Amino acid sequence: MKLYNASKNITIADDLHKAVSFLARLKGLLGKSNLRTNEALWIDNCPSIHTFFMKFTIDVVFVDEKLIVRAQYSNVKPWKFVAPVWGAKSVFELAEGTIQKLNIEVGDQLNVGH
Repeated sequence: MKLYNASKNITIADDLHKAVSFLARLKGLLGKSNLRTNEALWIDNCPSIHTFFMKFTIDVVFVDEKLIVRAQYSNVKPWKFVAPVWGAKSVFELAEGTIQKLNIEVGDQLNVGH
């Protein structure tokens, strides 16, 4: 799958994985040593995240049920907790620096496609 920013007409990630099962959501990016620039993880029904036991820094974008950006956090280091975001339904975990590089902002409309 691919993740697009429809507001800015750009591709955020052309290698988007969705954590669907309970175990996949629980594991998230644990065990990975990095996240490539074009790669992202989508965790549905997830208004907060933690980076306990992770080995690298990530960017995080929280969206509502219509995939509109509600909050974004750059450079979330390992062993951190991001509190629940009001109105967020899911989260996209991105490679470090993606938010700044692609100018992802609150209010942007994201889309998922193939």
